[in-house]
Order: sequence, then C-alpha cells, then structure tokens
Amino acid sequence: MAEAQALEKRSIRRSFDRAAPGYDQHAVLQREVGARLLEHLDPIVLEPARIVDLGCGTGAAFAPLAKRYPRAAVTGLDLAPSMLAIAARRTPWWKRALGGTTPALVCADAERLPLASASTQLVHSNLALQWCRPELVFAEAARVLAPGGLFLFSTFGPDTLRELRESFRKVDGGAHVHAFIDMHDLGDALVHSGFADPVMEMDMVTLEYATAEAVARDLKAIGARNALAQRSRGLAGRGRWRRMAEHYEAFRRNGALPATYEVIYGHAWKVPPKKLADGRQVMEFRR
Repeated sequence: MAEAQALEKRSIRRSFDRAAPGYDQHAVLQREVGARLLEHLDPIVLEPARIVDLGCGTGAAFAPLAKRYPRAAVTGLDLAPSMLAIAARRTPWWKRALGGTTPALVCADAERLPLASASTQLVHSNLALQWCRPELVFAEAARVLAPGGLFLFSTFGPDTLRELRESFRKVDGGAHVHAFIDMHDLGDALVHSGFADPVMEMDMVTLEYATAEAVARDLKAIGARNALAQRSRGLAGRGRWRRMAEHYEAFRRNGALPATYEVIYGHAWKVPPKKLADGRQVMEFRR
C-alpha cells in the first residue's frame, strides 16, 4: 500500500465534535454514499447476529441496518463523543421507555477496537476509513469478524478534492488537502489482512458551488478539516486564500465551481485462519 499520510487523531476528534450539532444538515454526500453502500448488500446472503458500524457518526445507518437485519444487535463506534451523543437521540424516548432495542454506542478509535475477537458477523463503515490508517482498520475488522463475516466500507480515492488540492499547490505547495489511497492498494491491503474475494468499485461524484469559500464552508460544516500532522500551524492569511480562490476559478464550468469526490466501495469476507497464534498450521479435512 502507498505510504499513508500521518493524521492527528486529536485534531480529527475535535473537528467532528465541533461539527456534530449541524452535521446532519450538511452531510448530503455522506447520506447519498451511505445509501449506495447499503445497496451493495442486496445480492449478499447474510444473517448477522451482531453488526458493528465503524465511524457511525450521528447514527444515520442505524435505521437502515436495523430494517435490513431486524434480528441483529448493532454497535455504533465513533471517535467523537459529540457525534455519539446525537446518535443516542436517534431512538425515540418512548421506544427506549418500552425497552426497545437500541444500538450500543462506543467511543473509540477504529484502529484499536475494544471488541472481542470473532464477535461480529458484519462490519459496516461509511466514509470513515480516510481518517485512519487503512491497514490497521482492516486488521482490526478481520480480528473482530467471525469466520464467514463480511466487511463492507466506503471511502475516498485519490481524485477527491483534486480541484482544491491543485489550487493550493499553485499557491505554496503546502499540505492543505489529504492524499487518499488508491482502490487497488486498498484491495491488496484487504487480502494481506486476512480477507478473501475483495470486491472494489469506484464512482465519481461532483458537487457544485458558487465560490471556493462555499466549498470550504461545506467541508468545515461536516468536520472535514485538515488533520495532517505536517500541516501549517499558522493562519492561512487572506492573501494566500485569495490566490488559491483565483486558481480555483480555472475549474469553473457553466457558472459553477466543481468539487470532485472519488468514492470507493469495497467488501470482502473474513476467511478462517490458516495458522493458530502459536504458529501451528490449521488443516481442514472433508469427508
């Protein structure tokens, strides 16, 4: 896998905590991608007893997952406590009062899951992987999945926000926009982590804005701030921002500025281990 950029988890948590109150109002792309991601389950035969939603945010996937798998217990996991506080309110008070099933909520890092090994049959993650080191998330997903379990995820690919990245590059060459990992590298990392039969798909989505400032406001509203460890710690300055916006104008088409998102969808199956923890080989005999 291509070398991932170092991200600061404290910065990520702080950004999403701040964005939590207005997140659902602005997360149009996240909802659309989430709906498309769940459609990938349509041809798959699976009856999970437990589902883990990695990077669950405000819990937008809880209801559709429960509708699809009404017998499954859902656990939502997110790095930002404020996101989980909103997710907790998705279940109506009257349903909670009557003892209705509610998702369990866990505040934790997807790279270090506080969950038992082989304890779930479906790990779902919508647009959270780009805030992590994918190989660590894949290893943890493989650990908590029981053999025969499914890992289903969406994330962003290298062409995401290419207009913004290129416009900043022409100003100072600094690290202003995250670099996203290629679909094929993600597929290789899945296999390396113990998954089988990875299926990867890609879709290009373009949002349109009136100004570069509107692009930045939308990103800020959903918590998508620059969390690169090597980012500049000083204020961007009006002059630098103005020059970036001028370069962004070169991308204007039909009166609008585009913001491109390369959306990657992937799923793979957890296979039984071929070796035990002590190094002994696992051999299967069939009659």
